[in-house]
Amino acid sequence: MSVKQVKAISIIGMMSELEKVVKFCGDSQMFHPDDAMSFYSDTQSFVPLHTKNPYTAPMQELENSAQLLGFRLEYSKPEDFNAGESAVFKYVSYFVSKTESLANRKLRLQQDIDTCKRNIEKVSHFVGSKINFTEIMQCEFITPNFGRMPTESYEKLSQYAENPYVLFFPYTSDSTHYWGAYFTPPEQKEEVDRIFSSLYFEKLDIPKIAGTPEEYKASLEKELDSLEKELGEVQKKIDEFLKDEKSKCSAYYSKLQEFDSYNEIKRYVYKYNKSFILVGWIPADNEKYFTKHLDGIKSVEYSLTDGKDELKNSPPVIMKNPPFVKLYEFYVKMYGLPNYNEVDPTLFVAITYTLFFGIMFGDVGQGLILAIVGFLMWKFKKMEIGKILVPCGISGMIFGFLYGSVFGFEHALDGIHSALFGTNGKLFEVMESDSINMIIYGSVAIGFVTIATSMIVNIFSSVKRKDLENALFGANGVAGFLFYVSLLVGLVLQMFFNIQVMTPVYIILLIAIPLVAIFLREPLGMLIEKKKHKGFKWGEYCMQSFFEVFEVCLSYVTNTMSFLRVGAYILVHAGMMLVVFTLAEMAGNVVGYTIALVLGNGIVMALEALLVAIQVLRLDYYEIFSRFYIGEGRAFKPIKAQKEKE
Repeated sequence: MSVKQVKAISIIGMMSELEKVVKFCGDSQMFHPDDAMSFYSDTQSFVPLHTKNPYTAPMQELENSAQLLGFRLEYSKPEDFNAGESAVFKYVSYFVSKTESLANRKLRLQQDIDTCKRNIEKVSHFVGSKINFTEIMQCEFITPNFGRMPTESYEKLSQYAENPYVLFFPYTSDSTHYWGAYFTPPEQKEEVDRIFSSLYFEKLDIPKIAGTPEEYKASLEKELDSLEKELGEVQKKIDEFLKDEKSKCSAYYSKLQEFDSYNEIKRYVYKYNKSFILVGWIPADNEKYFTKHLDGIKSVEYSLTDGKDELKNSPPVIMKNPPFVKLYEFYVKMYGLPNYNEVDPTLFVAITYTLFFGIMFGDVGQGLILAIVGFLMWKFKKMEIGKILVPCGISGMIFGFLYGSVFGFEHALDGIHSALFGTNGKLFEVMESDSINMIIYGSVAIGFVTIATSMIVNIFSSVKRKDLENALFGANGVAGFLFYVSLLVGLVLQMFFNIQVMTPVYIILLIAIPLVAIFLREPLGMLIEKKKHKGFKWGEYCMQSFFEVFEVCLSYVTNTMSFLRVGAYILVHAGMMLVVFTLAEMAGNVVGYTIALVLGNGIVMALEALLVAIQVLRLDYYEIFSRFYIGEGRAFKPIKAQKEKE
C-alpha cells in the first residue's frame, strides 16, 4: 500500500545529559540512529564518542553460566526493576562464580561415574576366571597386561607364531572382541607391547591391589553407588539454586541487554566542544510522544525534518499494509525494500501473485490440500511461505471450481455448473480446441493489462520521485504507455473485430510520436528539467538510442508473450492429470486404481505448487518489478533491548 512516514531528528545537548537522552531513546524502542556526519555540512569539530562496550563480556558469561545449568536466558524485564550498572555487574560475578562451582562439581562427578561404569563393564569380562589381580600384579619377572583386542586382530596372532612371547590368553569374547591377557618378561616388554599395540589391543587399568575380578567389581559398584548419590545431592542443590535465582537472573540479563542497547546508540554520538550530537529517525506518528519526553531533559534541543526532505540521507522504510497484503511483504523484501519516495509494490504483488497462482493451479481438491499444508507450515514451522500458500490455495480452489476440476476429476462438478450457470455440463472444458484458443488469448490479455498497469504505477512512482524524464519519456512512462497500449489495442480491434482504427492520424499521434519521444528521451529530459549537458554528441547518441529503442520494442513483445505461461500451466495440469488417470486405469483393480490416483495427485500437486510458485514470482520480479520498482531501500531498525528473532 504505502511506506510509513518517518522524521529525522537531530538532538543536541550537554554531555552531562547524554545518559538520560540515550536511555530514553533506547527505552522508546522507536529510535533508529544514523550517522550525524551525513546530516551536517561542517563537521570538522565533530569528534566520535569512542566507548568500549563493557556489557558484551558479562552478557556472554551470564548466557554461558545459564547454559551450564540447562536453561536459556531470554529478555523478560519485570516491572519496577531498576538495578544500576554496579549492581548488575556484582550479580553477574556472584551468579557465574556459584554456577561454575556447582557445574564443575557436577561435571567431575559425571566423569567419575562414566569411568567407573566403563571399568565395571570391562572387569565383568573377567568374572569367573579364577584369577587374582593382586597376586598377578605382584609378579617380579613378568608384566601382565589385561584388556581386549578386536576379533580380526585375534585371528592374526598366528602370524607371530615364531615369537614365543606373543601369546594371548582369552577369557571371554563377544561379537566384536576377545577379552584376556598377555604376559611379557622385562627384556621383551617393548617389542611385545609394540606388536599388541599394532593389533589394537586396549589395556584395562588394574590397580596394584585389586583382589579377584569379583572383589574388584564389587568395590567399583559400591563406588558407583556413592558417586551417584553425591551427584543427586549436587543436582538437588542446582535445582534449589535455579528455583531461587532463575527469575532474578533473567531480570539482570534483561537489564544488561538494555545497557547494551544504550551503548549501541552511543556509537552514533559525536562530541562537539562540551556538547553532544545524536541524529536518528522516528515514526512521524510518534513525534509528540518522543518530543514530549525530550522536553523534560534540561539543556537538550532538537530539530525535526520530514523524511521526504531528507531523501539524500536515505530515510529508513517502515512498510504499512493491511493483514492480507502484509503476507506478501516476504517476497518484496526478498527483492529489496522500496525506497522512501517510491511506491510500495506489495499490494500489486498480493493481487497478481494470488490471481496468477490460482489460474495456473486451478483444482478444488489440490487447492484445499495446499491451503492446509501452508497453514501447517506456518503454524508449526513458522515458515513465511506457509502464510502465502493459504490464500494461493484458496485462489486455486476458486479457479478449480470454474474449471470443474476436483483432484483431476474434470466432470465432478458438472451438475453444480448446470444448476448455477445453466450450462449443459461443465462451464469450461479446458482441453477443447476452442477453450485452448481462449486460454491463449486470455493469457496475452492478462499480460497486456498487467504490463499496462505496471507502466501506470511507474508513471506515478517517477512523478513521486520527481524523475520527470522517466515519467514522461521513458519506455515505461507516458510515451511508452501510449505506444504500447495504442499499438496493441489498434491491432486487436483491426484484426479480431474488423474496426479500422489504424489510420494515419492514429499511427502518427499515438504510435509514431511516442516512439520518437522514447528515442529522444535524454535530450527531452534535459530540456524539461532545464539541465545542460556539456559535450553532448548527437551522432553517438542517435546510434545508441536506435538500438535501445529496438530493444524496447522487442521487449514489449517478449514480455507480453511471457504471460503465455499462465495459460500453459492450465493445460499442463489437465495433461498431467490425464496421464495419472491413464496409469490408474492400467492398475486393473480398485486398490491399485486408488493408490495410483492418490500418489499421482500428490506428485502433480507437489510439482505444480513448486513450479507455479517460481513462475509467478518470476513474472512479478522480471515482467512487473523491472518496469517501476527500484527496491534499494533500507529497513527501519530501532534500537531495542529485546532483540528481534531473525
